Amino acid sequence: MDPNASPARPVALVTGASSGIGFHLARLLAEHGHDIVLVARGSERLAQAARDVAREFRVQTTAVAEDLAFHEAPTHLVRELTALGLTIDVLVNNAGYAMRGLFASLDLDEQLAMIQVNVTSLTALTGLLLPGMIERGRGRILNVASTAAFQAGPLMAVYYATKAYVLSFSEALVNETAGSGVTVTALCPGPTATGFEKRAGMSGTRLFSGGVMDAQAVARQGFDGMMQGRALVIPGWRNRLFAQLVRVAPRAMAAQMARSVQETP
Repeated sequence: MDPNASPARPVALVTGASSGIGFHLARLLAEHGHDIVLVARGSERLAQAARDVAREFRVQTTAVAEDLAFHEAPTHLVRELTALGLTIDVLVNNAGYAMRGLFASLDLDEQLAMIQVNVTSLTALTGLLLPGMIERGRGRILNVASTAAFQAGPLMAVYYATKAYVLSFSEALVNETAGSGVTVTALCPGPTATGFEKRAGMSGTRLFSGGVMDAQAVARQGFDGMMQGRALVIPGWRNRLFAQLVRVAPRAMAAQMARSVQETP
């Protein structure tokens, strides 16, 4: 080994990294000296995001076009990383999407694909990468949940349920990894300007008609919380207040409150 060689930079894997919160998290990690593996569905936009991060921060970036709606995607992704000789020090499970409407009226296959992305692939990537982190005695995991995690969500029933899973899963892992050198953080943003609302069919709803946060600000708070080893980060005082209110409100009332913000004025 060359004693004069520069130490290898830590490597961060960010899913849903081509835009929005994921892209800004990738930038922050690169700014703080991490090489970045960016994962998303669209290869062209993803490749451009990887080039932008590499050029701005002079780190190594690897773009992997992978659709996490497919069951085999996490295993395929980790095999590719192994073939490239990349050891993941930071895992950011950011990929996810939503659908708005009555559960019985929405396409079932699309909702099952949402569960695959929001829950199953997140769990699989964590399960594939966490044991290595524990063995090495270091690592960080940031799971992007939502303020939707704190109550049932009529008109977005499956999405809210997936985010409740992400929060519960993350909080359990905080307990299980205590003392291991690995930290787990759940980031629970409220409405954020990312384009998420367009795919979800939420443009014009009460939720996105005011008080929408900037994706870069949300990413910064999530990054800072992860680096501090915090278990839970809820960006924005309104979102923190709402999360507390629904915890103490009767559950039926909390569900009705959630439904009201999914409706258009």
